[in-house]
Amino acid sequence: MTTEKLQPQKNKITVAPSGLGKKQVKKDSGKGKGKKRLAGLSRWLHIYLSMVSFTILLFFAVSGLTLNHADWFTSGKEVVKKDSGSVNLKWVNQPDTNKINKLQIVEFFRNKHEVKGALSDFRIDDRELSLTFNGPGYLADSFIDRETGKYELTITRFGAVAVINDLHKGRDSGKVWSWIIDISAILMTLVSISGIILICFIKKKRLSGFIIAAVGTIVCYLIYKLFVP
Repeated sequence: MTTEKLQPQKNKITVAPSGLGKKQVKKDSGKGKGKKRLAGLSRWLHIYLSMVSFTILLFFAVSGLTLNHADWFTSGKEVVKKDSGSVNLKWVNQPDTNKINKLQIVEFFRNKHEVKGALSDFRIDDRELSLTFNGPGYLADSFIDRETGKYELTITRFGAVAVINDLHKGRDSGKVWSWIIDISAILMTLVSISGIILICFIKKKRLSGFIIAAVGTIVCYLIYKLFVP
């Protein structure tokens, strides 16, 4: 045996030609990176927007059911409270109705009887003043005799389900709550769009996902065309 055969061979290091692998790097840093960023952003939006809007989306989902089936959900009978009294005669017994201080009368009922809701109607005729306050699941009516200053007040509370339904519709709920409805609509739109974008990057689920979405859309359209008067 020769000594040359017994000696271990040294590891041979092959140096790649200059420039090899640069094209692959370019692909990863270009179009591939853009897709990964879009997929990551869509996933981030879908997850965190869903969590941020969880409560409000759940509220509108549940209230949609209570609104559509009000007879299924009962929160007891209407609670009616009646009261009476008199206001300062100078406030209402004015020959010129333009001199009647409406704000003063409204604040009187808010302070004395803790009337809630927004003033929806204030009418003045020759013998009587009438005020109406509306809020979610809430109604207050007052009638004031202009000759004596005496009034009658009726406050009606329609229950928790009525409050939920009115909030869902945005009825008598104020400007700030209308912003909440707008924000929730925007959030639902973003969650839906981010979900569609996200499924585009899941190859195994992409085709079936789009088929299911298309079927759902067609079913809704057919129900509308066939069953909605």
